[in-house]
Amino acid sequence: MSWLKRWRRARVLRQSAIEPLLWRGIVARYPFTRALADHELARLHELVVLFLHEKAVHGAGGMAVRDEVRVAIAVQACILILNLGLDYYRGWVEVIVYPDEFVAEYDYVDEAGVTHHVEEAMSGESWERGPVVVSWADVQEAGTGQGYNVVIHEFAHKLDMLNGEPNGYPPLHAGMLRTAWAAAFTAAYEHFCRKVDGGFDIGIDEYAAESPAEFFAVVSEAYFEAPEIVASAYPDVYAQLALFYRQDTAARLARQEPRVLERSAS
Repeated sequence: MSWLKRWRRARVLRQSAIEPLLWRGIVARYPFTRALADHELARLHELVVLFLHEKAVHGAGGMAVRDEVRVAIAVQACILILNLGLDYYRGWVEVIVYPDEFVAEYDYVDEAGVTHHVEEAMSGESWERGPVVVSWADVQEAGTGQGYNVVIHEFAHKLDMLNGEPNGYPPLHAGMLRTAWAAAFTAAYEHFCRKVDGGFDIGIDEYAAESPAEFFAVVSEAYFEAPEIVASAYPDVYAQLALFYRQDTAARLARQEPRVLERSAS
């Protein structure tokens, strides 16, 4: 990071603040933030302040974006980059929030060369070099321990897109083996697809069977929301995610008592 960027971010941190009661209330909502150690929580707070300075959060479809909405989305987005840094969200500037599911329209060409127009109800969407779009109704379902988190899902796609179109293969850190990542995720994805085809539920959203990119995003949701499921079902995938996110989420939840914080009245 250049000295100028460091100076600008230090200035933002000195001059910006999140209302303390709101901050405590948002952190109290999610198991993956309640279990943070004090130094981790302080780092998350800084990331959220910087995120909200550098990314615009806009409403659509009649959605009024209050501070609660902005902070809740930023907290969940920044838990992924807690030990990575804000530059992992470089190259785009906007989050769009709908009150509920929204309709996405797109065209695609099938293998026969025929163009199809699709209109599909969605809870979230990430655009390469573009915005993240989420449904606030779905955002509010996070933190239940069921492994569902639309913000984490869409921001995992953003990390995946750092080296091109999403394919379940984000840019790995120095020291991580591409062969180990590929072996773990390929074996797990194939096993998961067989289980879904056979009607078996292993606790991970079956949407993960749609593609390797969706498998990475859905498993990332579970890694933060219900990490014991990932560790039990796919320990090799869990190990790779721990290396990539530089967090051991299952150990954190098991080791630390839940943080008791006052919930915001908003």
